[in-house]
Amino acid sequence: MTTKLILLAATLAAAGSAGAQQVVKIGHVSPTSGPVAHLGKDMENAARLAIEDLNARGLTLGGQKVTFQLVAEDDASDPKQGTAVAQKLVDAKVKGVIGHLNSGTSIPASKIYNDAGIPQISPATTAPQYTRQRFPGAFRVVADDSKLGGTLAKYAVDTLKVKNIAVIDDRTTYGQGVATEFVKGAKGPGVKIVGKEFTSATATDYTAILTSIRAKKPDLVFFGGMDAVGGPMLKQMKNLGITARFMGGDGVCTDALGRLAGDAVGIEGKVICAEAGGVTGAEQEKAMADFRTRFRQKTGKDVQLYAPYVYDAVMVMASAMQKAGSAEPSKYLPELKKIAYRGVTGDIRFDAKGDIENGALTLFTYRDGKKAKLDVIR
Repeated sequence: MTTKLILLAATLAAAGSAGAQQVVKIGHVSPTSGPVAHLGKDMENAARLAIEDLNARGLTLGGQKVTFQLVAEDDASDPKQGTAVAQKLVDAKVKGVIGHLNSGTSIPASKIYNDAGIPQISPATTAPQYTRQRFPGAFRVVADDSKLGGTLAKYAVDTLKVKNIAVIDDRTTYGQGVATEFVKGAKGPGVKIVGKEFTSATATDYTAILTSIRAKKPDLVFFGGMDAVGGPMLKQMKNLGITARFMGGDGVCTDALGRLAGDAVGIEGKVICAEAGGVTGAEQEKAMADFRTRFRQKTGKDVQLYAPYVYDAVMVMASAMQKAGSAEPSKYLPELKKIAYRGVTGDIRFDAKGDIENGALTLFTYRDGKKAKLDVIR
């Protein structure tokens, strides 16, 4: 009788072990409230889609079945709230974080993740400072502002042949950063920065600064900021009779800009912007198109901007965990550093700082109020 009980207990224990599974929490932070909530929700929807896809695969880590769980937080594009939710994710014992969107929230939050030993992959942070802190667990899957601003400046001078340029930024870490890099790169015979102005990320009236700019007769107005400001600014430029081209970084490079600006977005070539990423070749273009279609089917919404990069960031983190056979940050971080992953946004590898290697940029204009691709630059 004793032998039978021992055998039964052993059988039940084995069955319990076989049926056990580990839950791996992945944090995600984006601004799902505030002026760029449409971009934040786009990001969160992509993170949820990635988690759903991972769980559908029935993955194991170290021989044990794993269920991934998304822990999503809203930073409202506010640095103070960003650090608060970062600490909240640390307390929730997440094994990694995907986010944030804004450089101004991502940079202070990154110190909290670093101190806790939690890897962070940003799908949107472009300020060079983010990775120049040299935190071993900080990565990004998009090109930084130095490339973004510099490439746009070169295109403005070499291709658009502009001479007189006015620059506006929204005083955020991102806006000032990309505007500064643009000014650094806007060099050439006869090229002048005729005016530098600034607004805020929550302002709605730009009449004073635009009136000042109008008097300087620029060929181009460069704006460092987001679409929530860029769209209304274009409308007010039109109302004031400013006919200059309008250029901006990935923050304005959305379909929402066309809706916010209305007919002020103008004819093709009036607005030029760059998205911090891009795919080339039939295989990658098909992968991106398929993702956009599936995203629409799953969420009922079109991709706004960062969704593909969020999706790939989640998949890259999960791939590193699989290679390590563990979700413990100290064990999968070495695999993350040397990852080679082909995602919907292209091939992803990180350099020694955590920046994406050979980060691409895609230039766009607007045609009939919608983004229209011009070129991919590496």
